[in-house]
Amino acid sequence: MSQETGSKPTSVVRSSLVFGGMTLVSRVMGFARDLVITAVMGASGNIAADAYATALTFPNLFRRIFAEGAFTAAFVPAYSAALEKEGPEAADRLARDAMATMTMIAIVLSALAMIFMPQVMAVFSHGYADDPAKMRLTIILTQITMPYLPCMTMVALLSGVLNARGRFALSAFVPTLLNLFMLVFVWFGKDPIHASYLAATGVLSAGVAQAALLVWGCRRTGARIGFVWPKLTTEMRGLLLLAVPGALAAAATQINVFVSSLLASGVNGARTWLSVADRLYQLPLGLVGVAIGVALLPTLSRAVQSGDTQRSQNVMDDAVLFAMALTLPAAAALIAMPFFLIDGLYTRGEFLAHDAQETARALLHYGWGVPAFVLARVLTPAFFARKDTYGPMKFAMVSVVVNLACGLTLFPLIGVAGLAIGTSAAAWVNVGLMWWTLSRRKTWSLGPKAATGLFKIILAGILMGAFCALASHYRAAIEGALHPLLHHMTKEIAIVGVCLLGLFVYIALLFVTRAVRPSDIKKALRKG
Repeated sequence: MSQETGSKPTSVVRSSLVFGGMTLVSRVMGFARDLVITAVMGASGNIAADAYATALTFPNLFRRIFAEGAFTAAFVPAYSAALEKEGPEAADRLARDAMATMTMIAIVLSALAMIFMPQVMAVFSHGYADDPAKMRLTIILTQITMPYLPCMTMVALLSGVLNARGRFALSAFVPTLLNLFMLVFVWFGKDPIHASYLAATGVLSAGVAQAALLVWGCRRTGARIGFVWPKLTTEMRGLLLLAVPGALAAAATQINVFVSSLLASGVNGARTWLSVADRLYQLPLGLVGVAIGVALLPTLSRAVQSGDTQRSQNVMDDAVLFAMALTLPAAAALIAMPFFLIDGLYTRGEFLAHDAQETARALLHYGWGVPAFVLARVLTPAFFARKDTYGPMKFAMVSVVVNLACGLTLFPLIGVAGLAIGTSAAAWVNVGLMWWTLSRRKTWSLGPKAATGLFKIILAGILMGAFCALASHYRAAIEGALHPLLHHMTKEIAIVGVCLLGLFVYIALLFVTRAVRPSDIKKALRKG
């Protein structure tokens, strides 16, 4: 970090913990929100749940392509470089032009989508064609949520400014506003359809609040990111050229989501099942993958800019180990006891036991993909920090082919579980290609010490998974023992207790195998 910013460099692990800690608050609130929404709207029992799931998915799909996926990947290294070499004034000028250009593109895209939403949904949700009321509700709810896209474009860019300046807490906090607004809005729903309208309105309101908070946060750091008219400057043309491959890579990934949603629209409740499973497997991705990816890109960009090869190697090794240490227990639980998790947490109100069974089938196969989802977030910055956005684009295209082949083949045979298998298989192919390419280019390969640590972490994860599988097998006995003491919420307390015990077992194994030592934690948390 340049001296002008007045901030000290921080370790990737320390920055990730700041970001992950704030994200944890957001995810806990998001979990509470989802419990309320699924209880009020259900899944396969009415038209509201799938319509709302579509309305939430659609703007997020474009957000991940344009805002968070493509442009941020190009913008953060460029902003970091400008901050290092030219100072805050030049960096902020770049940020102003970038925000104006990207926000205008997002506004135009949102307006077009809202105008042509009936035609878009005729393709995207063709399975709803036999239910006009469901199709009509889906169109209206998605038109309400589409303006969320320009707000999130601003949020993604302003978050990049804060992160490049070493400020991670506020950008990690803003998703909490979305969860808070939706939770408050949906709480007043009188029935599933009324609740879906309120939840969609809450999404739009939250987007405005999130953008406003980050504008304030940037000003507090001294960044002068005002609103200007879009100008296609030389710097902007360079950023857009870098962003195009990133957009194609992100678009390729979102094609997987699009195809899964397209196929799922023909089965009542399927989009909601996938949405609920998505929320659970996205938890480690949000807490770990995104946190490390956000903290890693500016840190790695600075190391690359300064030509510090050893620093780049150490940063990547630490990021991979830290990511897997925090991810594998989640993956183990998702694989070992998917129905225990879903039934214990979600089955109530409009969300039926049948919904829990179908969701658990998808969650099982998302579980073994979780390490790949997180590793992709860790490995991608190694390309972006060197301004290589073409490599990830090519790998993402290959993963699309894998996902399409698996989804189209398996969905007719085994339903939503086939879609989850395709998503996880594609993620592992993507990670394998990135890992191999980085090694072949001699950009990065896992060091011997880190490889030993990774083996120990995997061993601890497998043993924790065995514990969770055993607990799932004896679920009836566990809940039976708790019932005389609790009477109510027996299944909820049982699953929470098993998760906490499993985590304790995992942590103990990490220290016993010396995969993690107290000195490692102290070193990771130190500044610089």
